[in-house]
Amino acid sequence: MTRDPGLEELLREELGDRSGLTEKSMFGGRAFLLNGNLLGGARSDGMLVRLGKGNDGWALALPGVIQMSMGERVMHGWVRANAEAYGDDALRRRLLDAALAYVESLPGK
Repeated sequence: MTRDPGLEELLREELGDRSGLTEKSMFGGRAFLLNGNLLGGARSDGMLVRLGKGNDGWALALPGVIQMSMGERVMHGWVRANAEAYGDDALRRRLLDAALAYVESLPGK
């Protein structure tokens, strides 16, 4: 996978300058962490969002959103939104808000 600088910038704008937010290269793209916990990411194949195991069913029912996988390993609790899905401002915000709510509930690392 390759990086998607446009999506990276979009996520930076959406996530703002919140305390504890950091970035690093991961997943063949750019990962965003909150208090040391993975929150989501940007890759050429879409926006990755961490919703937590058992919290992703609603998102998987949306068009353009699929279960994230790394090779043959299914990443339960993670989804990938394609460009059409994350290009919808309301849907992108809903996915990011859900990811923030989940990750903010985790203890910091």
